[in-house]
Amino acid sequence: MVLSEQDYRLIAEIQDGLPLSSRPYAAIGERVGLSEQQVIERIASLQMSGVIKRMGIIVRHHELGYTANAMVVWDVPDDQVDAVGKKLGEQPCVTLCYQRPRRLPAWPYNLFCMIHGQERNRVLEHISAIVKAHGLDHIPHQILFSGKRYKQRGARYL
Repeated sequence: MVLSEQDYRLIAEIQDGLPLSSRPYAAIGERVGLSEQQVIERIASLQMSGVIKRMGIIVRHHELGYTANAMVVWDVPDDQVDAVGKKLGEQPCVTLCYQRPRRLPAWPYNLFCMIHGQERNRVLEHISAIVKAHGLDHIPHQILFSGKRYKQRGARYL
């Protein structure tokens, strides 16, 4: 796919994130000379052609007051990981849940879920309630609270 000058301006405009607006594509369109609908269609075309691999969102939870953030790592039997992951992922307090391979012998954990909270004790209460409600007390797990923030950003194309 051959990119136009307008494609380059559009990619440059979105690679640092969408504007915080009720109509972000309209705001982008104003800056690059396209209508809101044209921006949406052009981004879709760039995705379909593989120029843009994915669109994602980075929530800056710390700025929203969520400073007690815990990754709970679980050592779930392989034949139960899908069921347990589904249960965890359905919890309102769980913001992220995914499976990863174990790295034995040092790291036996294969299921990860993230819980963001404003208070450490409240996060611990959520975890305790999840364990109790779903009978997960027999599954080994650890609670890893965030100690350092790292810069998050999306893909860079230009």
